[in-house]
Amino acid sequence: MTAGDVSLNDPDEYVIRTVGLNKIFGGAIAYHALHDIDLAIRPGEMVALMGASGSGKSTLMNILGCLDRPTSGSYFLKGKPVGDYSDNALAEIRNGELGFVFQSFNLLARVSALQNVELPMLYSPISRRERVARATATLTRLGLGDRLRNGPSELSGGQKQRVAIARAIVNEPTILFADEPTGALDTKTSYEIMQIFQALNDKGITVVVVTHEPDIASYCKRLLRMQDGRLVADEPVAQVRLDT
Repeated sequence: MTAGDVSLNDPDEYVIRTVGLNKIFGGAIAYHALHDIDLAIRPGEMVALMGASGSGKSTLMNILGCLDRPTSGSYFLKGKPVGDYSDNALAEIRNGELGFVFQSFNLLARVSALQNVELPMLYSPISRRERVARATATLTRLGLGDRLRNGPSELSGGQKQRVAIARAIVNEPTILFADEPTGALDTKTSYEIMQIFQALNDKGITVVVVTHEPDIASYCKRLLRMQDGRLVADEPVAQVRLDT
């Protein structure tokens, strides 16, 4: 599915679809960060959004993740126009249907790995026992079953990112957004994290990875290139990297 093929008349078979998306930041001098972005992502895809600093990739991810709104254009999430949602409704969508992983981990320093992963469930009508059980199971699945009570200061960079991934997926989102998820990690740990994303994608989660690193993008199946706020290429990744 190339950017030029997207139209408002397409069937609702995409989890993500944008038509003519623009983002302009105001101020004394307006900055046009995104220009007429047409994009469609099907369920279960693993997509790399790649570009240099300032290309607009993080701005686009923020809009796709319902963290920001476009200045103009249309965004459909699972077939529904995002522009129709209130801020409260978008917050519920972010907590229940979307997962986020960032370069800086964004863990609470004063609580344990287990408590960090419990956080998204505090807004759900489930018991504390169920929260603990689900957080424990998710951390164990990511190889941190023996680090449940450790705080972030007692974890390595790779372990912190695994906690962040566990927090992102504990509510079983359908889409996972990762913004430069390996930027603070060494090469070996970066590849291990990307293999986790591949495994999650194999289980049906749609994964969108923002990166400027070709070796990280190579773990994905589709590559979107951003340049100066425009989507300039949409192509399959020839080789998905599996080695460490």
